[in-house]
Amino acid sequence: MLDLFNKADPIVQALVAGGFTWALTALGAAMVFGLVQVNRKLFDAMLGFAGGVMLAASFWSLLAPSIEVAAEQGWPSWFPAAVGFLAGGAFLYGLDRSLPHLHRGKPDESAEGIKTAWQRSVLLISAITLHNIPEGLAVGVAFGSAASGLETTSLGGATALAIGIGLQNVPEGIAVAVPLRAEGMSRRKSWLVGQASAIVEPVAAVIGAAVVVYSAPVLPFALSFAAGAMVYVVVEELIPETQQEGNEDLATLMLMLGFVVMMVLDVSLG
Repeated sequence: MLDLFNKADPIVQALVAGGFTWALTALGAAMVFGLVQVNRKLFDAMLGFAGGVMLAASFWSLLAPSIEVAAEQGWPSWFPAAVGFLAGGAFLYGLDRSLPHLHRGKPDESAEGIKTAWQRSVLLISAITLHNIPEGLAVGVAFGSAASGLETTSLGGATALAIGIGLQNVPEGIAVAVPLRAEGMSRRKSWLVGQASAIVEPVAAVIGAAVVVYSAPVLPFALSFAAGAMVYVVVEELIPETQQEGNEDLATLMLMLGFVVMMVLDVSLG
């Protein structure tokens, strides 16, 4: 099975990897059938861990390869990384400003984006989907770049990224579904919303891989674009959310742990 995966088309690999990250989100969300609520300290710790994984992946799996690939392609080594990173952040900023969404635990009137009459549950799904787009893109770009034949990219590194994103998706699934249950949703609907938040990841992964496979010159830009989008999510959403209930130290330590876990995965497998 593993050998078959290694020999598969990179777009198929990206689809499978995106499905893997979605499945782990669904697994985490399934905890709603046994939990009534998540302790706030645990909640902030999980978000901190997820932020650390995303930050480490942004550098070790995306930015560093972008810089090295740029040099191999003849670019000034810093240029694609800088341009793509800022473009990724700008892309997420544009989505954040335009797509109607509501962050967890916020009142309805604090919904962001274009004003709409969407129900609260739809706004919550929208916010979580917005969060997961860059994760899927990152996985897809990594598998697409692994097929490029460049020395600085590898299937092992792409697999490490998918494992890291998947690991942090388990607590994310819990952190999404259980609070929805606490707000009055049924267990089944809370799970459906929780797992649905990551369905976008396989789709984004396929798009990311296809862009890289069919347009090799954009590879360093695509890698840094995904990095910028992920860093935007961490700084704009995850870190602020962990700072609201006095658990800053715990969240920070868990962020560092998540960073180290992702770094070890990337260095050892990549």
